[in-house]
Amino acid sequence: MNNPCGIFFAVSISLIMALIGNACKENDQEPRPEPNPEKFILRAADLSFLPEIEQAGIVFYNQAGVAEDMLSTLKNAGLNTVRIRLWKDPADGHSGFAEVRAFAQKARLMGLKVWLTVHYSDTWADPGHQYIPAAWQDLGYYVLKDSLYQYTAMIVKAIDPDYFQIGNEVNYGMLWPQGKISYLQNFLGLIASGAAAVRDHSDHCKIMIHYAGFQDAPGFFAKLGSIDYDIIGLSYYPVWHGKDLTALEAAMQELAQQTGKKVMIAETSYPFTFEWNDWTNNVTGSSDQILDAYPATPQGQKDFMNEIKRISSAAETSVGFAYWGGEWVAFKGTEATNGSSWENMAFYDFDFKALPVIDVFADD
Repeated sequence: MNNPCGIFFAVSISLIMALIGNACKENDQEPRPEPNPEKFILRAADLSFLPEIEQAGIVFYNQAGVAEDMLSTLKNAGLNTVRIRLWKDPADGHSGFAEVRAFAQKARLMGLKVWLTVHYSDTWADPGHQYIPAAWQDLGYYVLKDSLYQYTAMIVKAIDPDYFQIGNEVNYGMLWPQGKISYLQNFLGLIASGAAAVRDHSDHCKIMIHYAGFQDAPGFFAKLGSIDYDIIGLSYYPVWHGKDLTALEAAMQELAQQTGKKVMIAETSYPFTFEWNDWTNNVTGSSDQILDAYPATPQGQKDFMNEIKRISSAAETSVGFAYWGGEWVAFKGTEATNGSSWENMAFYDFDFKALPVIDVFADD
C-alpha cells in the first residue's frame, strides 16, 4: 500500500515546481504595456484682462441672468485651463508678475490649470513687435541668454504653471534685435535657454512654442529641431490667417507628423455682432473678415467655435484650443476711446450676460 503522506508530498512538490516554471515563463515575456492615459484636452481661454476688469467693478451675469464672477461661469461651462500673459515690467503693473501670480493662484484654487504666455517684453509681443525689456536693453547676447534663464526659472518656481509658453507669436524671433529669426542661432539659443529653465525647475510643466498663422508654420518649426518642447501652439484668426478651415486642419496634421509634437490652436476668436459698445475701433467689423458659413451672431460665434473645437481636439496629436479676448468687454465705459477693440468678440453681450459660445467648453 502506498504511503498517502508521501503521495501528497510528491504531488505538492510537483504543483509548486509547475507554478514556479510558469512564473519564470511569464517573467521572460515583455511586460504588458500600461493602458494609455486619457488624453487631456485643453479647453482654455486667455483671460489676461480679467484682474483689471474686475478692479473696474464690472458685474457679469451667467446665461441664466444671475450675477456671477467670470471664472465661476466659465468653469461651470467646462473651462479647464486659464491662459495668462506675463510682461516683464509693464508701465501700469497690469500683466506684471505680481498680478499674474495672484491670478494664477486664484485659478488654481478653483481647480483650473495655469498656462503662462511669457512675452519676454514689457508690452505686447507679436510677429511685428518683439521689444526687448528695458531692463535688458544693453545686455550682450550671452548675458541676455542667462538673464532669460534666470527670469524663467524665477517664474516657474514662484507660479508653478502647468503650461509655459516661451515667447508669444515668435514667427520672426523674440527679444529684438539680438533674437531676430535672421540671427537664427541667437534665436534658438534664447528659446533653448528658456526651455532649459523650465525643465530644470519643473517635472510636469509642458513647454509650448507659439506661432501666428499656419501657412508657413512647417518651415518655421523645421528650424526648431534641436529645441526641447512639447506643444506647438498656433494662432488662427480669419481676419489675418484666411478662411480655409480645411487647410488649417491639414496643416495641423502635417505639423504633428513633421515634428512629432502635439498641436493646438492657442488663440482664436469670432464676433457675435458687428456692433460696438465703446468708441474704440474694433479689429473685426465687416462680413469680408469672417467666414460665410458663420455669421456674426451669437449662434454663428458658437458654431465657429464648435468647429474649432472639433479640429483641435479630434486627432490623437491634437491637445485642445484657447479662446483669446473673451473677457475683453467694454469695461471702460461706452464713451471710451481707449477701451476694447474686441468687445464684439467677447464671451458676454453688451449687458455683460454670458453668450452661448461658452458652451464650447463642455466636456463632450
